[in-house]
Amino acid sequence: MPSPDRPAGERIAKLLARAGVASRREVERMIAEGRVAIGGKVLDTPATIIPNLKDVTVDGKPVEQAEQARVFAFHKPSGLITAERDPKGRPTIYTALRNALPRNAPRLMPVGRLDMNTEGLLLLTNDGELKRALELPASNVPRTYRVRAFGDITQSQLDDLIEGVEIDGVRYGKIEADLERGSGRNRWIIMTLTEGKNREVRRVLEHLGLQVSRLLRIGYGPFNLGDLPRGATAEIPQVQVERLRRSLKK
Repeated sequence: MPSPDRPAGERIAKLLARAGVASRREVERMIAEGRVAIGGKVLDTPATIIPNLKDVTVDGKPVEQAEQARVFAFHKPSGLITAERDPKGRPTIYTALRNALPRNAPRLMPVGRLDMNTEGLLLLTNDGELKRALELPASNVPRTYRVRAFGDITQSQLDDLIEGVEIDGVRYGKIEADLERGSGRNRWIIMTLTEGKNREVRRVLEHLGLQVSRLLRIGYGPFNLGDLPRGATAEIPQVQVERLRRSLKK
């Protein structure tokens, strides 16, 4: 029970994140920019405690109350930017999602990013808190990629990545990497990592002297791409979403 001198409710940044406006950190930035108001009064601190989102506006528009967390798997094709809009006018994931999502889908945010030329599993959620938890390196959520690369490489060299590697002053943590069966200099490699730093897979393999020709993410946390067609989406069952939320809290 809240004490008499402490208002009931939660921080507005947390409620807005849960409502799918943006991640908590992004909401705090929006508040600093004067884009969030309560009852018409511009907010100046993300520490404001409120019971609900009644009378809260973002960029002058009312915010809908938070609905239950929903997660969709999207098979991102190559050639799309993971962003709502691109200053250069290049097509974004939302171009494809307009036709791929069901009509009752809420406003969705991508969990992490896939480079323009990277394809495969991209998770989408309406819950900013869940998005942030899945992205944080401290959460140790595994990301698995299947990579086609050209060059000479041995399994022994890939095994060394389990200890991590430093490239141009940037430290990359533990990576599990396995060569698929085959021969020749054009090989498929399965890589699993938990940090998800910018262009991590490409940089690590290029450091080993390989040239990446195709990069496909096939897994994120407990979810796999499976046989989901390119450009299609599939909603994750609610029981699996709740199981994921509980595991992240632990």
